[in-house]
Amino acid sequence: MIARVIIDKSSTQLDRPFDYSIPQDMLVEKGDRVKVPFGKMTLDGFVIDIVDSSEFETKPILQVIDEYKCFSKETLDMMEFMRKRFFLKYVDILRLFIPSALRKGKVKDLERYYVTLNENQDTSSIKAQKQLEVIEFLKEEQEKPLSELTFLFGAYPINALIKKSILKRELKKIDRVPLKDVKSQKKEVSLTDDQKKALETIFSTDKDTILLHGVTGSGKTQVYIEAINRVLNEGKNAIMLVPEISLTPQTLKIFRGAFGDKVALLHSGLSDGERYDEWKKLLFNEAKIVVGARSAIFAPLQNVGLIVVDEEHDSSYSSETNPRYKVIDIARFRAKYNNAKVILGSATPSIETYRLAKNGVYALAKMPKRITDKGMPTFTIVDMKQEIVRGNTSMFSRRLQDELKETFDRGEQAMLLINRLGYSSFVRCQKCGYVPKCNSCDVALTYHKGENKLVCHYCGSKINMIHTCPECGSDKLKFGKIGTESVVEELNKIFPDIKALKLDSDTKAQKDGTVEVLRDFADKKAQVLVGTQMIAKGHDFANVTLVGLVDADLGLYQQDFRSNERTFQLVTQMAGRAGRADKKGRVILQTYSPTNYVYKFATSYNYEDFYKKEVNIRETTQFPPFVSIIRVLVSHQKREKARDFAREVYKKLRDESHKNEHIRTLAGMEAPINRIKDNFRFQMVMRIDKEDELDTLSKIYEIIDSLDKKDLSIFVEQDPQSLM
Repeated sequence: MIARVIIDKSSTQLDRPFDYSIPQDMLVEKGDRVKVPFGKMTLDGFVIDIVDSSEFETKPILQVIDEYKCFSKETLDMMEFMRKRFFLKYVDILRLFIPSALRKGKVKDLERYYVTLNENQDTSSIKAQKQLEVIEFLKEEQEKPLSELTFLFGAYPINALIKKSILKRELKKIDRVPLKDVKSQKKEVSLTDDQKKALETIFSTDKDTILLHGVTGSGKTQVYIEAINRVLNEGKNAIMLVPEISLTPQTLKIFRGAFGDKVALLHSGLSDGERYDEWKKLLFNEAKIVVGARSAIFAPLQNVGLIVVDEEHDSSYSSETNPRYKVIDIARFRAKYNNAKVILGSATPSIETYRLAKNGVYALAKMPKRITDKGMPTFTIVDMKQEIVRGNTSMFSRRLQDELKETFDRGEQAMLLINRLGYSSFVRCQKCGYVPKCNSCDVALTYHKGENKLVCHYCGSKINMIHTCPECGSDKLKFGKIGTESVVEELNKIFPDIKALKLDSDTKAQKDGTVEVLRDFADKKAQVLVGTQMIAKGHDFANVTLVGLVDADLGLYQQDFRSNERTFQLVTQMAGRAGRADKKGRVILQTYSPTNYVYKFATSYNYEDFYKKEVNIRETTQFPPFVSIIRVLVSHQKREKARDFAREVYKKLRDESHKNEHIRTLAGMEAPINRIKDNFRFQMVMRIDKEDELDTLSKIYEIIDSLDKKDLSIFVEQDPQSLM
């Protein structure tokens, strides 16, 4: 018999199965990890198939590494789906399915010796005082780790009692449980009529995917719990995805309250040991539910009955580093494979998702009211141009300062959002709010300092950097950037007696930093939380009554066709953090564009009319969901190599575009962030028709596959979340 093995080494040249013979005395199955000879080396590999024979001369497998299969049939079928759908290498996909520390041999089961009293053993002959103390201690404690007992009483009396069989020593596996300090939160709830109707839609529809469109605070989480409970009663398992690692403690608390130790946690922020133990619980079906961020979609659960993607609109569900993939596509694959359901939950669904629901591809369940009787938070829009005219140059309007003071005086809390996105800078006139846009694509132009140009990253058009505003003639131009630290500094100047916490990428980089900040804020150790987009996502603080959007426009004029949509989503989601308990919520929105239609619809929570307006603009300007945007990204440590190869790719794609009527436009350029981790980056951006989309995409993959990529990195993305 022959095993087809993927070598655990990421290289374009090795991106294919290699055949190895299976020794007669060795049991090898699909899904095993093995050690194999490769040239003069011994390397690890993954068995993806077993066949009868090979056309090549083969070497034998040396060893099966694990006592269990790491990959199920579903996993291997998912691998094939992801190769075709996302143009990924075998090994890059397979590595997603197992903990990296397991692959590298850096983790194993944690075991510890425990000591107990042997029942019915006669202890009357024991005279030594220390030994008697140990016996009395264990009569009370029942069981103790050997190391702890040795520390308390010393090694000699314990070893003596073990020799006399009065004590029993047993080696036990210790689970490294993440977030042990997060206590379960269980409460009895009565479902609202909206929640009951949503559950009825979920389980009565013949669609495998359901959009649960519920306003913030409408009780979507309780619908998820009830749906998962129903699935568990049918003997199936469930996956619960949240968009941010920072949301896992809150979600875990609720799910442990509902399901106890049936819940496992998976995300990249766990320690190696924690991730390994949680993964094995799921592999061996000891846990029935996995809670986690994006990577939890690859959990080794079998017999999946339900997958929940909470805040489905969030860009974090699209991986923007290698390997690049989209969670919702994989969730739908797993649902079809297991005859399961996918719930996509959001107060502000993506345009693409809502259109699929409106067109009947997905089922649609709506929850238009909050479960409390306080209603949605009220909005106040502040025109920051008028603040400047009145002499207020602070980043806080007078209205926001007054509202903050009143909030602090009442002993309530506030959250302030800095809508900072990526690295790109748009240019804005401080006097009239004008932002230069591309005439062809209706997106903000991005400033490229090196060539002193304003550039469109969709069609490649460029104009010279402006020095005065073409609308009002003012020379007061400013780049659209602001940071959390500067906001906290300003806050401390105005309110020196209050404490402010900040939550941003710096906090996220510290182990448990996010958890600690959120816990301290929940415990009212600070009056205000300042943060980037991550604070807008699903957090539930009962004492928060005021939300301030310091500069809402920072997302509105990003170089992205989704900028209107993302701003609407962020404003709505952030507003939803206020007034979630028994106090009315208030929102102060500071803007230089107070009449923008995005704010008109967001402040009235009118998603339906926003969708109609936005989908009409997308159709007119030919952006998704009416066409697909394809980005081909090339990178290398040497700029000339990356540039020359990108030119070669561009020529091939240009030749194809002349023959293929479904390729609408093609532009090649240096990537806006032209260097990341010492790699220079160039990109080609295409618009392709939805008609025959997969065939056109396959042709693009085929062209790139035919090129000699040497040691270059090249990625293809469909409808990327960012062109940075």
